[in-house]
Amino acid sequence: MRKTKMTSLQIRRMTYAALYLAIAMVLPFVTGQIPQIGQALCPMHIPALLCGFMCGWPWGAAVGFIAPLLRSVVFGMPPMLPTGVAMAFELAVYGGMTGFLRRKLPPKAGFAYPVLVIAMIAGRIASGAVHVALAGLSGSEYTWKIFFAGLVIDTIPGMILQLTLIPVLVIAMERAGLSLNRN
Repeated sequence: MRKTKMTSLQIRRMTYAALYLAIAMVLPFVTGQIPQIGQALCPMHIPALLCGFMCGWPWGAAVGFIAPLLRSVVFGMPPMLPTGVAMAFELAVYGGMTGFLRRKLPPKAGFAYPVLVIAMIAGRIASGAVHVALAGLSGSEYTWKIFFAGLVIDTIPGMILQLTLIPVLVIAMERAGLSLNRN
């Protein structure tokens, strides 16, 4: 009986993760006609963060890593190098950190905010590190100014959206019994 329950839980997590991956593939079409808005709102970040909260760190990390690479292959956006690869690591850290921290922190009001802030900082550091590594391999330069402008200043609207929308969604989904990260 126990084995059946674990199998059922894993199937539910896999199904939810597939749904978040599908959302990550489709959501950028909402802003796709104007690339600057898409870059500013960071639509693929939302499903990766939510997947970590709802399904746990392994699933959140997997969806975060796969989404930009798959979207690059299927739709040509984001460009695979350097953006798609750097985003893969950034979103993997987002999904992994939100899932890990959500499971470790006590379920208190406002828990999502520190989890999101830590995940967003860690993900941007991962993206910056990958950009530096890729720039070094290609012989180009990736400066602190480029990092700060591209991954911090240009994405402030997306950060505000994430800090506003995700806690509301997480609380609503947990109240509805849709979270699989505490089981």
